[in-house]
Amino acid sequence: MKNDKLQSSMKTIKNTFFLSIVCAASVVSSVAHELEANEKYPGKSVKAQTRKEIVTFFSESLSGKTTTFDAGKPLKLSEVEHYRDVVWQLWKEANDGFKEEKLIALDTLSSASSGYWKLPDSLEPNAVMPYYWGMKGTDGTGNELPLFLYLHGSGPKEREWSTGLKICRNFDDAPSVYFIPQIPNEGEYYRWWQKAKQFAWEKLLRQSLLLGKIDPNRVYVFGISEGGYGSQRLASFYADYWAAAGPMAGGEPLKNAPAENCSNIAFSLRTGDKDTGFYRNTLTGYVREAFDSLAHQHPGYFTHKIELIPGMGHSIDYRPTTPWLKQYVRNPYPKYVSWENFEMDGLYRKGFYNLYVKERSDEEGKSRTYYEMSISGNHISLKVDDVVYEATEKDQRWGIEMKFAKKYAQAHKGKVVIYLCDELVDLTEKVTLTVNGKKVFEGKVKADLKNMVNSCAVFFDPQRLYPAAIEVELK
Repeated sequence: MKNDKLQSSMKTIKNTFFLSIVCAASVVSSVAHELEANEKYPGKSVKAQTRKEIVTFFSESLSGKTTTFDAGKPLKLSEVEHYRDVVWQLWKEANDGFKEEKLIALDTLSSASSGYWKLPDSLEPNAVMPYYWGMKGTDGTGNELPLFLYLHGSGPKEREWSTGLKICRNFDDAPSVYFIPQIPNEGEYYRWWQKAKQFAWEKLLRQSLLLGKIDPNRVYVFGISEGGYGSQRLASFYADYWAAAGPMAGGEPLKNAPAENCSNIAFSLRTGDKDTGFYRNTLTGYVREAFDSLAHQHPGYFTHKIELIPGMGHSIDYRPTTPWLKQYVRNPYPKYVSWENFEMDGLYRKGFYNLYVKERSDEEGKSRTYYEMSISGNHISLKVDDVVYEATEKDQRWGIEMKFAKKYAQAHKGKVVIYLCDELVDLTEKVTLTVNGKKVFEGKVKADLKNMVNSCAVFFDPQRLYPAAIEVELK
């Protein structure tokens, strides 16, 4: 009997000891996991569940799902920089797990440093984009490098692509990184600004900015001939990403590339004064007139160098462009923004600098929306207009609309979010916002994690993870 009791007691002690070890191991494992998370996301750790929700939201966003992240977490202003780092790390995690063709490893720019992307058939059937991707020179410091996107002309694509590599390697802009794509399909229909190529440019910006090797404030676009047309359109459409843009031997009608969007970038356009094909010289002159006028109206903005080169036709000296572009650095937080949200192959931008459009104000196919934002101290003024174009000059041979008059009328519908940060306003003080002359907000704007998450998903830009936001509904 005594032996039975003794054995029972010993069994109980063993079980208790075993459970204690299991519980202790579980606690150690949990602590180790949290320590690992704290090392990955330093400072005050984001809860594991919140991290999971953010990564899931980012993954869905990358897959094309359009929702907003609504799980709010109020932040102290002293915590903003830490949470910017956290959100960017979670964005990287989501991208690492996203199944897609990645950029090849960054190496010396050469014919061997090439890869390709298969673009979505839904945007362009049978579209494969080969590209060169590599570095020119090094400063030996390990600092982030400028990135140049070069667009070739409309000759045979293999020849144009290889020629592009040769001339880009010789431009005086090292140390730098180059992305030199080959247009996927040839022919009159295919252009650098179409839907499938927009997919590629946004993928390039997103993936390159994740590397930690590209300076997000020194990204440039330029091109020659057909690439000149393309880079002029991209200069206006994606102006909030560029430090500068430099189309050559081109000249687009301004309706295709509104100069107003280039208020905060440096813009170069070089065309021979005898380059009469498709009125390139004439249209370049009109672009110069527009930039001159805008720069006069807004001193300090619309930096430009637009040249009609005497005695030259379609072939010009391409060497001056990239050294000129490289001297300019993007300001990611401009306090004056002018943006005409125009469609490019049927697609519109969702945002521009710190503005995000939740609902467009324009009538599809009939008008565009023009946003003009000015910040003075802690006062924000936003003007939102519908814009209608009327052609005032048209080519008689091809029907090209050459020159335009614009009619502006105050917008009365739509929703826009104004993202804010300490670089734009003092978030410790009250902010006032007037929209179309009417005060719509006055008070302190609170920092919240959800604003950083949502702005990251929209812009995928490490410089534009905004902690605060004001949403406006136009009436």
